[in-house]
Amino acid sequence: MNPETIELLWETIEQEQDLLTIVEGKNDKRALERLGFRNIRTLDRPLYRIIEEIDGDEVAILTDLDSHGQGLYKYFYHECARRGIKVNNRVRQLLHFTDLRQIEGLANYLERLTPIQTQ
Repeated sequence: MNPETIELLWETIEQEQDLLTIVEGKNDKRALERLGFRNIRTLDRPLYRIIEEIDGDEVAILTDLDSHGQGLYKYFYHECARRGIKVNNRVRQLLHFTDLRQIEGLANYLERLTPIQTQ
């Protein structure tokens, strides 16, 4: 990952820390909290219930980039679009420029690449 892309990823993370972000599990949540995210929901109940509980007009879906996570992403993307909820893909799109496939490794990955301190 080149330095410009790393910087863009950090900037995007800083801009979206308050955005409702859906992740798969508690390890993913902890990693994002280390990066300053404050509004995170995990998949700890039926998926339809999580969709029903979205109270904003925009959400980020940061499921893993493996096949299971991609399937979850597609489900949430479709359901959000059906309900008129905008899906913010900026962080997810930048992750495709990395070799990272698990969200729980994001904080460690960025710490290794940059001298910027995480929270």
